[in-house]
Amino acid sequence: MAGGFGTRFWPLSQQNNPKQFLDILGSGESMLQATFRRFEQLCPRENIFIVTGELYADKVRSQIPGLARRQVLCEPTRRNTAPCVAYAASIIASINPQANIIVSPSDHAIFGEHRFLDDLGMALKLVESHDWIVTIGVEPTNPNTKYGYLQFSEKPSLPKMANLHKVKTFTEKPPIEVARQFIASGEFLWNSGIFVWRMPVLRTAYEQYLPKIADKFFTITPAITPAELDNIYAHSEAISIDFGIMEKATNVHVMSASFGWSDVETWDSLYNTCSKDANGNSFVNGNVFAYDTKNCVVNVSPNGIIVLQGLDGYIVTGNDEVVMICKRDQEERIVKFSSDVELFQLKSFKSKK
Repeated sequence: MAGGFGTRFWPLSQQNNPKQFLDILGSGESMLQATFRRFEQLCPRENIFIVTGELYADKVRSQIPGLARRQVLCEPTRRNTAPCVAYAASIIASINPQANIIVSPSDHAIFGEHRFLDDLGMALKLVESHDWIVTIGVEPTNPNTKYGYLQFSEKPSLPKMANLHKVKTFTEKPPIEVARQFIASGEFLWNSGIFVWRMPVLRTAYEQYLPKIADKFFTITPAITPAELDNIYAHSEAISIDFGIMEKATNVHVMSASFGWSDVETWDSLYNTCSKDANGNSFVNGNVFAYDTKNCVVNVSPNGIIVLQGLDGYIVTGNDEVVMICKRDQEERIVKFSSDVELFQLKSFKSKK
């Protein structure tokens, strides 16, 4: 899934060039490229499908050269993840109605790739022999209110797999006090957003819990016209797969991840994810000269030079048009900043005409 706007990483990420197409981690490849490369090690390249918005189709193809036309599925309208997954599943079903499917975001960070491949390989084997939805859970490190939480049963689902449990409850983005209770109980994992299931199990789940989406989307074939796809999306409800299926399904099992994971959803999560120098600074991208500076995260153009002095706990980022310096503990104000700048740019554009 590669259709998000990535607005929290403004101004580095913007609507025409969102997070999944950027080298957010300073690894030398975009998050989409890193995700694709990982999955190439699990299945043939031609079996990887990328669902994105029409605006990003050319960007996907430029970052992943050699994709067949059928591998880039363009959504005409954003309708959240349940329609997104149903669209891809309908195309895959037309090729192989018994396919094993991994659903994954394109903009998450994975650490320990060999363990990731082992875990996902095991999950694929599990869904081949069980009518299960297998999701990957992550040991929580803090009461984060931006994640979904999976409560798991005490007894392992299989005798020889201590890290596999049936999911008892699924709670999407709980309030902070509830999240603290979840952490204290030791019975919860974060939902990574990675789901593994066999096509008939996926289709049954949609038909049972999201019948209106199933009726519309499972009629889609590779021969669908743009007008027909527009009509399906225009009349589809907007709902996440978490709310639509995972909170209701009774056959969900969670595997505790043996690899490191971060959804890198905010600047603060990027700071916590990346390595730091002796002063607590994460210089992700850019040539940085720092003096009397600590606890900052910096991600600017690798071609530029930036000099910092006397900063403590700041985000420093920018593109060719905008530079932002913002306190890390006030990054919720970025939405306001971006709105003000866009209004200024619009007024400047009109005044020049």
